[in-house]
Amino acid sequence: MSPTQWDLPVELCCRPMAFVTLTGLDVVYNAVHRAVWDAFCANRRADRVPISFKVLPGDHEYPKCRPKRTSYEWYIPKGILKTGWMNKHLNLVPALVVVFYELDWDEPQWKEKQSECATRVEIVRQSLQGRNTKVAVVLIQKKTPLPPGEDVIASERAAALCNACELSGKSLFVLPHTDHLVGYIIRLENAFYEHAQTYYYTEIRRVKSHKEFLNKTTHQLLFVRHQFKIAFFSELKQDTQNALKNYRTAYNLVHELRAHETNILEIKTMAGFINYKICRLCFQHNTPLDAIAQFRKHIDLCKKKIGSAELSFEHAAWMSKQFQAFGDLFDEAIKLGLTAIQTQNPGFYYQQAAYYAQERKQLAKSLCNHEASVMYPNPDPLETQTGVLDFYGQRSWRQGILSFDLSDPEKEKVGVLAIQLKERNVAHSEVIITLLSNAVAQFKKYKCPRMKSHLMVQMGEEYYYAKDYTKALKLLDYVMCDYRSEGWWTLLTSILTTALKCSYLMAQLKDYITYSLELLGRASTLKDDQKSRIEKNLINVLMNESPDPEPDCDIFAVKTAQKLWADRISLAGSNIFTIGVQDFVPFVQCKAKFHAPSFHVDVPVEFDIYLKADCPHPIRFSKLCVSFNNQEYNQFCVIEEASKANEVLENLTQGKMCLVPGKTRKLLFKFVAKTEDVGKKIEITSVDLALGNETGRCVVLNWQGGGGDAASSQEALQAARSFKRRPKLPDNEVHWDSIIIQASTMIISRVPNISVHLRHEPPALTNEMYCLVVTVQSHEKTQIRDVKLTAGLKPGQDANLTQKTHVTLHGTELCDESYPALLTDIPVGDLHPGEQLEKMLYVRCGTVGSRMFLVYVSYLINTTAEEKEIVCKCHKDETVTIETVFPFDVAVKFVSTKFEHLERVYADIPFLLMTDLLSASPWALTIVSSELQLAPSMTTVDQLESQVDNVVLQTGESASECFCLRCPSLGNVEGGVATGHYIISWKRTSAMENIPVIRTVITLPHVIVENIPLHVNADLPSFGRVRESLPVKYHLQNKTDFVQDVEISVEPSDAFMFSGLKQIRLRILPGTEQEMLYNFYPLMAGYQQLPSLNINLLRFPNFTNQLLRRFIPTSIFVKPQGRLMDDTSIAAA
Repeated sequence: MSPTQWDLPVELCCRPMAFVTLTGLDVVYNAVHRAVWDAFCANRRADRVPISFKVLPGDHEYPKCRPKRTSYEWYIPKGILKTGWMNKHLNLVPALVVVFYELDWDEPQWKEKQSECATRVEIVRQSLQGRNTKVAVVLIQKKTPLPPGEDVIASERAAALCNACELSGKSLFVLPHTDHLVGYIIRLENAFYEHAQTYYYTEIRRVKSHKEFLNKTTHQLLFVRHQFKIAFFSELKQDTQNALKNYRTAYNLVHELRAHETNILEIKTMAGFINYKICRLCFQHNTPLDAIAQFRKHIDLCKKKIGSAELSFEHAAWMSKQFQAFGDLFDEAIKLGLTAIQTQNPGFYYQQAAYYAQERKQLAKSLCNHEASVMYPNPDPLETQTGVLDFYGQRSWRQGILSFDLSDPEKEKVGVLAIQLKERNVAHSEVIITLLSNAVAQFKKYKCPRMKSHLMVQMGEEYYYAKDYTKALKLLDYVMCDYRSEGWWTLLTSILTTALKCSYLMAQLKDYITYSLELLGRASTLKDDQKSRIEKNLINVLMNESPDPEPDCDIFAVKTAQKLWADRISLAGSNIFTIGVQDFVPFVQCKAKFHAPSFHVDVPVEFDIYLKADCPHPIRFSKLCVSFNNQEYNQFCVIEEASKANEVLENLTQGKMCLVPGKTRKLLFKFVAKTEDVGKKIEITSVDLALGNETGRCVVLNWQGGGGDAASSQEALQAARSFKRRPKLPDNEVHWDSIIIQASTMIISRVPNISVHLRHEPPALTNEMYCLVVTVQSHEKTQIRDVKLTAGLKPGQDANLTQKTHVTLHGTELCDESYPALLTDIPVGDLHPGEQLEKMLYVRCGTVGSRMFLVYVSYLINTTAEEKEIVCKCHKDETVTIETVFPFDVAVKFVSTKFEHLERVYADIPFLLMTDLLSASPWALTIVSSELQLAPSMTTVDQLESQVDNVVLQTGESASECFCLRCPSLGNVEGGVATGHYIISWKRTSAMENIPVIRTVITLPHVIVENIPLHVNADLPSFGRVRESLPVKYHLQNKTDFVQDVEISVEPSDAFMFSGLKQIRLRILPGTEQEMLYNFYPLMAGYQQLPSLNINLLRFPNFTNQLLRRFIPTSIFVKPQGRLMDDTSIAAA
């Protein structure tokens, strides 16, 4: 039996398409015919009709048609379905034969050509005798035909040609060979498709007509056969719904057949074929659930139809193929757009197929274990005359025999033997691996990692059985990582056992050692006797001897392996194997722990290495090395014990390197850190533990960092979550789970023994030279040297603070932008024990806000550590936060000469600038002087002198100044006119004489300047007296370039009589002044309102009296009338 016997036939798996043969085309020598054939075959897209074309000669012999039966009364069928039937209707018997013939309507030799064409058609009909195949004729013409009805000759000749060829008009076509050839071909295809459908419809009816002659007693097989044929013809007709319906009927009929050991294979084969068709069509109709339901039903019905017990492996092979075929269908449907899910995908079907393939392998192993002396039968009972079976699913030595009784038991026995001997040659492992590989790919696609791992283990084991140990190890190695990380120790042990066998059979030294180390460890679930055997083998390998064979290995493979091990021993090569344990779980655990997270440089660095063995017997290691990120420390952390190879398993507990199973061994290491490593981290990069010695073989177990292997993190988590109380241990022992790895420590500087004090008067004032006094005192027992001071703004703060903060040691000079924010490494000298020094720092802060200042003092001192003299650099730092505030607030306002607030000023009219200085400092401030710097647009009316020289302001006190200014006419200036700057020179009252004065510049606000057409001012005394004349002179000044017409009127007041013009109209020339003189006579004492002057400018109607009242007084104080003093009155007083 060939391995392909169970593969489904190609004609069953392909998509059935109408078969049409083309005759009369010479595709080799005729370019036109070649172009026509290419148009039929090339670029067949999905939108073109499903037809299978084939070019055949006109006299091709088609399969002969058997004579029609008139009765089925005595007919006994020999089987269900002939092996060649599907192929016959797909590729041999056409639905339509098309005769191509080159003939134009205007052909001169029309009669001869017509006759030749009719002859060709007749030859085709003769070769199709008895068949219902349709015949059509296509005339290849050089000219494009005229529309129907216009070419009378063409119509007549077409009718004549149809008569001569005995064709209907629908079977004659014209194919013009023009630029639009493909378009004509597609139209032809559609016509051919209609003819083909008619043919298949006729065939379906013909098969159905046989049913009436059948009876259920003797013709059960025919019911199945005919139903299958009807369904297959429906598929060829592309009527998939009817095809599915008929296949379902056929499937039910198959299972109604009476099953026996002799025909069970044929029934299962046909059931498998029909099930495949049903599932394929369900997927095609996008009803995957129907396909799955049908397949489950199929398996339930067939899984117990095993047949002959001697050939039960055939049933397993058939079941495997069913699952594989369905998996292929499912996968194909997914590629065409079907959506699968994690719990329902093709992987499960491939997995089940692999399961049955494994069952087949096991059954074959038990049923086909004949002695080597048993020869294959001759003649071969599995051979047939034609090389193929007549009917699907029948035995070659009893084809067509449907009797349930075996007529020739001896022949049956020989046939079974032949099948068994053939089965023995089948590469079962290859079949299983292929199916598992398909399943793994699917589970990987649908993100099912555990299913994928499970199947990869099975693949690895199959490779092991197939003796492909390299691939087996590769797969098993890949899967072990997942099982280690998830803690599946039983599964891991099983996989490791297989991997150990593979590595032994290949004599792979490093792999053999690695797997042995893990099988001896805590992750292994092996019994102690098995572990002892593995431990002994491991020691043998380390002693450069061959290990004992692993149990249950193939005898021939063991012999080969022993030769390989002998070669390994004789070859001189590298005998040191370094194995990184972070990816597996060896039988030794290691943890490193520094005594503290940091060590001062003058204190020795101490750490412990904890070791624990999980193997059955005490074991002696030869060397322990600890490696650091600074390799200079490696030399101080090595333990080496010389031992002979045969002492590795000696039951000795003496010596640091002998580990007793279950007991924790603690090893202490100590070294002095280098001074240049202060501020750096010392890390344990690896721990190396050597087993064996260099004379034999040596295994170096390498832990990265401070120890821990693949299972450590999970064990630590479980220990942290556990509420189980730990048993009490002796004082010198510790619980392994309580040890926490600490693989790094910091080296920090020696503890300084000095004091640093800061003295200052907060807060700092903006831009002042703020004094910070630093006092350093030594409390060391010996002299300290190379004392250096770093002081200033602490780094890491806002960049704007850095730019606006400046530090200096010289307070007599004012800092500018060139001074730094931090003074570094200022040499101070040496200090004796108890001695102290002071250093004054001056800080200038340009902006307000909090600043953190740092004072850092470093020095050198000689000291000893572990009887070794070292020079330590010590340092101490102090930080202080200083708030910077404004020293004072400055308020500026503009007022008129009447001290009324001004929103704007008027050109060439004097106004007052008032400044108010309010102290915001908690300390007394001395205002040394003030200065007003006017902008070019402003002029002063009187002398500008400081009015606050040497004024001392306490907190909350203020000092004010007043300046009389005038702004010349500048026209319209947008945004106002600049006034200038107000400069205040000041310092702290408590500051020393040599501290420079700080100049604070206040930019004065801009002021809006307006031009007025007429300016009025009045000359009048400061007060009046009742009944005494009060002369008042008004000055009217024209400020424009126009002659002003002015109407003036004076409104009387109850408090005054007056003389002068009460109402007048006058003209004032540009730039000139007019005076108006009045005598007011006060009638009442007190603060009295003057007679109001009203002015109306005819040219400027917007000039109001309200604006006028800004410039002239509206009231005056009138004193009472005085009396003459005489002597009497004086005496009375």
